[in-house]
Amino acid sequence: MDTMRERFISVTSRELDEDPRLALVLAEITMDGFRPALQRHPERVVNVGIREQLLIGVGGGLALTGLRPIMHTFASFLVERPFEQVKLDFGHQGTGGVLVSASGSYDWPAGGFTHMAPGDVALMDTLDGWTVHVPGHPDEAEALLRHAYAAGDEKVYVRLSQQANVAPHPVDGLRVRTVREGGAGVVVAVGPLLDHVLAATQGLDVTVLYATTVRPFDDAALRAAVGRATTDVVLVEPYLAGTSAAAAGRALVEVPHRILGLGVGRAELRRYGTMEEHVAAHGLDPHSLRERISSFLG
Repeated sequence: MDTMRERFISVTSRELDEDPRLALVLAEITMDGFRPALQRHPERVVNVGIREQLLIGVGGGLALTGLRPIMHTFASFLVERPFEQVKLDFGHQGTGGVLVSASGSYDWPAGGFTHMAPGDVALMDTLDGWTVHVPGHPDEAEALLRHAYAAGDEKVYVRLSQQANVAPHPVDGLRVRTVREGGAGVVVAVGPLLDHVLAATQGLDVTVLYATTVRPFDDAALRAAVGRATTDVVLVEPYLAGTSAAAAGRALVEVPHRILGLGVGRAELRRYGTMEEHVAAHGLDPHSLRERISSFLG
């Protein structure tokens, strides 16, 4: 199976051939994969070098000309480092574009904390009007990328990961899917953590929802699931723990409820290790998730 990042290269290269409105802006990262596209479309594929603020600025400028810019690099360099440019060149200027990240929370531990961005979705949540997709499989990434590219002038963030579920699920960029139904609580699994959640909740009487689009939050799906179960909700997210707790709380504002947010902890893990070791260290492996979910639900 190819990775989400490899699928991003193939899908985007084809879309650049077919849609003259699309433009791609890179900052060295993944440049080798896009060299054929650069040769075919030198006027619409731009590599600005290791200048992440310029990456966003060029994308914003292209948007002002009527193009639909796609901006790509590691999440820490796409969202955190040039955040002011994201806020101003798109939000303040009222333009649209697509941010596509790689190596989010712990995908490349050897890169160290400079190459990790567990707070990226929480940071994007401070801005108005951004759609956020978190696919859990390369097929889902392809569908959500195509959805983002065709989304008029909307502002979209697509968070790709090295971690992936074994099998894809149908996605449309709008709704949360019900994967399993139960009556003792609701567990919302986001993107590449679905397989771990399903393994962790095997045999438990819980509803499992699967979210690949986390902003806007699917209020109706959560309310419907809570209506079929108790009002205990567990959020399992592959980024900063509790990122969607406020959104879930707003969805259930008229319903007494409890929310447990599981995800990446705030403490920096100062050992490289592997992605799997980081997953376990943050308590996101199936064994740890089962203990934490069972303890919360009682």
